[in-house]
Amino acid sequence: MSETTRSGFVTFVGRPNVGKSTLTNALVGEKIAITSAKPQTTRRAIRGILNRPTGQLVIVDTPGLHKPRTLLGERLNDLVEQVLGDVDVIGFCVPATEKVGPGDRRIAASLDGYPRAKKVAIVTKTDVADRDRITERLIEVDALREDWAAVIPLSALTREQLDVLTDEVLALMPEGPALYPEGIATDESVEDRVAELIREAALEGVRDELPHSIAIVIDDIAAREDSDLTDVHAQIVVERDSQKAIIIGHKGSRLADVGKRARAGIEELLGSRVYLGLHVKVAKEWQRDAKQLGKLGF
Repeated sequence: MSETTRSGFVTFVGRPNVGKSTLTNALVGEKIAITSAKPQTTRRAIRGILNRPTGQLVIVDTPGLHKPRTLLGERLNDLVEQVLGDVDVIGFCVPATEKVGPGDRRIAASLDGYPRAKKVAIVTKTDVADRDRITERLIEVDALREDWAAVIPLSALTREQLDVLTDEVLALMPEGPALYPEGIATDESVEDRVAELIREAALEGVRDELPHSIAIVIDDIAAREDSDLTDVHAQIVVERDSQKAIIIGHKGSRLADVGKRARAGIEELLGSRVYLGLHVKVAKEWQRDAKQLGKLGF
């Protein structure tokens, strides 16, 4: 191949809920990061892989930067900072629907701490904003820093301008061969992806502080010998008995809903019918307990 290929790492930063995981999934072309209306849904650095004839982008989806209130929150922020120190390009995301605020300004200014990475500004959710608002947002975002390599409005949902973003980011990457073999969409393990699908289903419709209290532990994933069924057994871990009651719901109705929603995604991922056994367990104040955080993989 005579054409030069480029490859490297890109991550998207911004306040919680600006559409970073939705953008990651749209670029990769399949669901590798769960999405939810709840802030701080993403809890790990999840890598999605985008291949183009001109090169490969490895997209690292990270938690949103926020003011931590727990040990878990501190660890998530540390994780983001570690990722930002390693990537080649940082995409700073602001939704077209909201004015640039103090949180955006703080994050944009903090990018000074990562001089190695090139910076791109992205105005997300253009499908739900009119032209005037998009223009206003582009002007506001452009003024935040002088070193933007590009300022791009896009919609991950309608895929408008996604190719523009891909081309711009690839052009900023160092020259070199692909970092992952072709045909791989993520380096996440099957267990991790199944756990995330269960957590996404459990997050649906829960209120306030509960989302942050939910963690998932996979006990077993095994194909049955005598049928096309795969058995998946998992624990939904919460911090208090009252939360356990919410997750289970009246006569188990809510837990059944969670199972039904999660099973659909897991069957698509595994390519087989699934029996999903869910149990709810209480681990008191696990977000603040270093030992329990370690057990839960944080």
